[in-house]
Amino acid sequence: MEQLNEERLKIAETQLKDLFPQSMQVYGYIFQKNRAKDDQVHVLVDRWPDFNVVICQPVNQGESHFIEMCVFTKDEAILRNILEETNMIEWSNFFCLGTSLCHGEVVVAAAWERKVAGNKVAVCHMMTLQDPSRLPPVDSIIESKISSLDETHADLVNKTWKFGMSESSLGKIRNMIRHYPSCCVLNAENQQPIAWILTYPSCAIGMLYTLPEHRGKGLARALVNSMSRRLYAEGFPVYCFIEEGNTMSHSLFTSLGFTEDPQYREAWFNFNSL
Repeated sequence: MEQLNEERLKIAETQLKDLFPQSMQVYGYIFQKNRAKDDQVHVLVDRWPDFNVVICQPVNQGESHFIEMCVFTKDEAILRNILEETNMIEWSNFFCLGTSLCHGEVVVAAAWERKVAGNKVAVCHMMTLQDPSRLPPVDSIIESKISSLDETHADLVNKTWKFGMSESSLGKIRNMIRHYPSCCVLNAENQQPIAWILTYPSCAIGMLYTLPEHRGKGLARALVNSMSRRLYAEGFPVYCFIEEGNTMSHSLFTSLGFTEDPQYREAWFNFNSL
């Protein structure tokens, strides 16, 4: 595997656009890296320039870090060989890996060969917004309360995130707030967030949450709307992952013009050495 330098990352970004939706997540990582000069993620390919496999993985891989990586491939046999025959992935760490659902069995089988337990934690539909100009206007009163999260809000987000509540996830959220776009609605009395949405290192928007006592007021809808406009204006791909069975979120994003490819689903797996 070869780590891409700055020049090749720009070329890879262009190439991956022709391979949507399967390549969207690795494209998002590279998009961010090309603009934010993010040194926290390495992008590796099996060969250059005609790559078949792309792996995005964090630079720091220790117990104190929330290790999350993603894999894209055009050739499952080559992916299998890389996972089984090379040490590109540090299997001894606990980590989360995202890839196309159709490649899930190959990834899990490779883990078991190395005596690493793997379990599927989520299967999601990927939804994209192609035309933000059709978004409805944001309620002016809510819009006046929209701001960005700061690092002092990380603990609150961590406590409400499905995969949060640990020191490693807190570090991940703090890093997202520090480096990537976020939106929140602030309580007028204490200026604390009552609803929020963040951007992952892959450019996907997520962690959408409204405190229970403030639901039913259209805050989530306003945040998705505002964030989508902001990202689109800055040239970002506008997309998200909706977990299967989450009909409420699916309906929300659909009502705002997000669409999905019914043939494509993304899966996330947790791995931990036995």
